[in-house]
Amino acid sequence: MTDVEVPESHPRYESLLTRHRIEAGVEKGITSQQGLIAQGRGEAFDYLLGERTLPSADEAERAAAAHLLLAEHPVLSVNGNVAALVPGETVDLGDATSAEIEVNLFNRTPERMEAIADHLREHGAKDVKGLTADGRIPGLDHERAKVDADGIGAADVVLVPLEDGDRAEALGELGKVEIVIDLNPLSRSARAADVPVVDNVIRAVPAITEHARELADADRETLEAIVDEFDAGEALAAAERAIREGERAEE
Repeated sequence: MTDVEVPESHPRYESLLTRHRIEAGVEKGITSQQGLIAQGRGEAFDYLLGERTLPSADEAERAAAAHLLLAEHPVLSVNGNVAALVPGETVDLGDATSAEIEVNLFNRTPERMEAIADHLREHGAKDVKGLTADGRIPGLDHERAKVDADGIGAADVVLVPLEDGDRAEALGELGKVEIVIDLNPLSRSARAADVPVVDNVIRAVPAITEHARELADADRETLEAIVDEFDAGEALAAAERAIREGERAEE
């Protein structure tokens, strides 16, 4: 989505490419300016984590895949940053898990909703929910409360990358299984999640897809065992230890 050329030999290749995608998203009307701030905050945590997928995050990604495969009605929630960073990858994950895709925004305007839906369709999405907004999440007074009644409103499992903490808590109170991708293990979102994935969304979404494809032929008992064995508290603790101990990927 960006015309900026970043040589793969550059030591900050992934970081620079991600920034340019967010910038291009703002120019295209997909990402809000506040999304630039959120991206910077996430990048700081990723640096502290060594810009890698921790073993605990990989376990969370496998558990996320199992939950999505077990779900009767899984939904992938998409905001502006997710649409800018991993549009095709999100479509791939939906295909691998038979999950619907729904746009949900804090800074919601009809123009942004349509722009994101069109962007996802350009990357292969056949149906994008969120535009009807005939449902509401109780307890929220902002635009993220608006959902499609037959989308997130009816979902039993919801993947919410780069989530607002209050909506994460509200979804949990509705009894939905919630998978959160968040680089901050101390955030309300991560701590409210059944499966907190402390990883960069550009690594996490493809990783969940890969696990889902590997588990596609697994029986229900195997998938349930993966879900039951996952320890959300330990996953958060492992990420926090990695940050506090300063272990870098190259060490």
